[in-house]
Amino acid sequence: MKRIVRRCEWPGNDPLYTEYHDKEWGVPEYDDRKLFEFLILEGAQAGLSWISILRRRESYRKAFRGFDPESIAKFGEKEIGELLGDPGIIRNRKKIEGAAANARAYLHLTERKGSLSDFLWDFVDGQPIINRWKSPEEVPSATPLSEKISRAMKKEGFVFFGPTICYAHMQAVGMVNDHLTYCFRHPDRLNE
Repeated sequence: MKRIVRRCEWPGNDPLYTEYHDKEWGVPEYDDRKLFEFLILEGAQAGLSWISILRRRESYRKAFRGFDPESIAKFGEKEIGELLGDPGIIRNRKKIEGAAANARAYLHLTERKGSLSDFLWDFVDGQPIINRWKSPEEVPSATPLSEKISRAMKKEGFVFFGPTICYAHMQAVGMVNDHLTYCFRHPDRLNE
């Protein structure tokens, strides 16, 4: 008898979305480059659906040079103009300029504090917060902790990282695990 897999409702039946849900979302990520990638993608997503960014992820990787912060930090008017003509990404000047500003903030932060990973994960003592939400309506869009991290990131020079984007970032990189309690990816279900 085939076992029915129950997952969170938000990915629906979209294969790209379900793969992201099943393999990435909520998995603790400590690699600085991956954390920076999600930071740039979350900023691009502001006001849009995550699937619209996920579908463009490979285009973003190419356009943003593999999410190399040193390259992105040097983006000037020429590179921004080229990106504004790239149909594979969200062509929003403020978001593109924000990505360059975030790359500069990233370089400044890592020069002074060592790593983005240490900086972010210190807010949760290096361990994911495991929530036990029973329904999608219970999952918050922001929390006091995401507000605190957002303020700290803004103080470090990051933009497009308000409390809601911050919380989405925390979910994406596994700082919080918001898989619903019935989802096969919730930590309580992984050993079943």
